[in-house]
Amino acid sequence: MNKVIITLSIVFSLSQATALNTEMQKYMKTLDNEAKKENPSFSGFDYKRGEKIFTSEHIGKNNKLISCVSCHTNELSKQGLNEHTNKVIEPLSPSANAKRFTDVKDVQKWLRRNFKDVYAREGSAQEKGDVITYIISKK
Repeated sequence: MNKVIITLSIVFSLSQATALNTEMQKYMKTLDNEAKKENPSFSGFDYKRGEKIFTSEHIGKNNKLISCVSCHTNELSKQGLNEHTNKVIEPLSPSANAKRFTDVKDVQKWLRRNFKDVYAREGSAQEKGDVITYIISKK
């Protein structure tokens, strides 16, 4: 029974990536495999965990309380504003910005930078997958 639940959970979390191109789907699968290595009880990426990662505040790289929402806003279909540079950030939602989540190298770069800005560290594979799942699924 547990194997069925785990399998369904993995299929569901990967199905969230169906709106992604083939390159990004492969990246999500890579994150899934890495997350399983990091945590053998990992059972799939989760929208709620991604939402918590995206919206919770932490003392970031500038010793200031910050969250992903600080720059990207809660409305992922709207423009944001980078708190460090005051540059406009185009919408994060792929439904509002077709360029989002199309290039793996770009996604990796921004995940690395943004986790360091907010969490003062790199994100784990599970955290990255959870955040991507949240962003691409948020209505």
